[in-house]
Amino acid sequence: MKRITAWAAVLTLTLSLLTGCAQIDESSADELPFPSEETPVEEEHSGLPAVFALPYLEGQPLNPLTCPDGVQQTVASLLYEGLFRLDQTFTPQPLLCASYTYDSETLTYKLTLRDDVVFSDGSPLTAADVKATLNAARSSARYARRLSDVKSISAGDGTVTLTLNRPNTGLPALLDIPILKSGTEKHSVPLGTGPYLYDESSESCLIASQNWWRHLSQPVERISLTGTADQESMLYRFSSRDVQLIVADLTGTDPVAVSGSVSYNDADTTVFQYLGINVSAKGLDDAAFRRCLSLGVSRRALVSSLLSGHAKAAQFPVSPVSPLYPADLEQTDSVVAFTDALNVCETRPSRTLRLLVNSENSFKVSMARQIAAAFTAAGAATETVELPWEEYTAALTAGRFDLYYGEVRLTADWDVSSLLATGGSLNYGGWSDPQCDQLLEGCRSGGNREAAFRGLCRYLQSQAPILPICFKTVSTLYESDVLEGLTPTAAEPFYGLENISIHLRAN
Repeated sequence: MKRITAWAAVLTLTLSLLTGCAQIDESSADELPFPSEETPVEEEHSGLPAVFALPYLEGQPLNPLTCPDGVQQTVASLLYEGLFRLDQTFTPQPLLCASYTYDSETLTYKLTLRDDVVFSDGSPLTAADVKATLNAARSSARYARRLSDVKSISAGDGTVTLTLNRPNTGLPALLDIPILKSGTEKHSVPLGTGPYLYDESSESCLIASQNWWRHLSQPVERISLTGTADQESMLYRFSSRDVQLIVADLTGTDPVAVSGSVSYNDADTTVFQYLGINVSAKGLDDAAFRRCLSLGVSRRALVSSLLSGHAKAAQFPVSPVSPLYPADLEQTDSVVAFTDALNVCETRPSRTLRLLVNSENSFKVSMARQIAAAFTAAGAATETVELPWEEYTAALTAGRFDLYYGEVRLTADWDVSSLLATGGSLNYGGWSDPQCDQLLEGCRSGGNREAAFRGLCRYLQSQAPILPICFKTVSTLYESDVLEGLTPTAAEPFYGLENISIHLRAN
């Protein structure tokens, strides 16, 4: 936990996208100003709140399959649970699923459900509920891509069988999809198995579920839901202490000011930032030169100085917090090593390289400018070309670039085929390599995922078709004196709910 200030603080923040399909996600943001402690400002409100409140979007569903990203998903995380949940290393842990088996010959997963789970109305969880939910998820914008390899779903007696179109030994990492009671999966607020339930009588609060099957402590009996029409009103509610917690991307879009005594905890995400390379361009078609450029990206320094630490530096397209990340393969980047490597590189282009970046995101612009300056200083002249989103994507599609600063939200099985497979939907650099394709398939189908990813990362390090930079974090902001014990994940701001304490004013 990091406490921003005991007095008035001003933060630049935005709503986070907690889930979503893999895509290049470029958007505007301003630099994060650090609060000054030189001029204390008396807070308009003082003391603890009488109730704990969260924001929600009025008129929008709380159905986790269809509701908007951001605040609705934060509320929904208290109402619903998945077959698996992702821990803080993105490792899938069985939750509603007790155990599973995978048959690589028939491409089937057989999931055995827990027999002690009930919904908030007291009815037992059945295989039919899981089947209905997953079928609904297959046609939802949020989860369709995750389940695109699922050919069929069948329900048995306490078991659910998923038959795939192609191998994927990492599928459990995609099955943290919230499970809903069959027949309610299209409701605005379906029934779930989570620690809280929606109070139908008041339509403005959650109450602790007496039927929560995990039988763990819930920090408060009632959570008030404070309606907001949009992001601006939500942030006003937070700064005026009408709500006590929000989730924000501090290096994202649409910056606004929030004041108050605020603390925050960062959670790792699968949002991957990298330098894309046009591997067909002269000079950049040589792996030796691309490896030189990788030495010139000072990842940790960039994250610390330009992203204010709201990311994890990475040399591979897997989050450093994942057990699949081969930390021992990392190479030390340095100006000296970069300059020396360039001096002996016979294919170094004599022209100035063009590095595209979306001009609408000042954080990414700053990162691109710093990288270009480092390349230029070492002898690889590089200029940034800063374009608005539509022009940026058009240039990528047309291949009018040498390098580009990109961002993609990966899925937690770390499938990077869209970026690196021949013909991948986000493979703007035109990388096509049979050995890489084979290694990518091995990561999907291999029984030893750690060995498979290690082999892929070693090969990517030698060929450098892209230059990984970092994985972003998302921040849970809350009133400093109200909450204790938060250990959020990207999908669950209240992860480890039983360890959270909420302090309220005594009535």
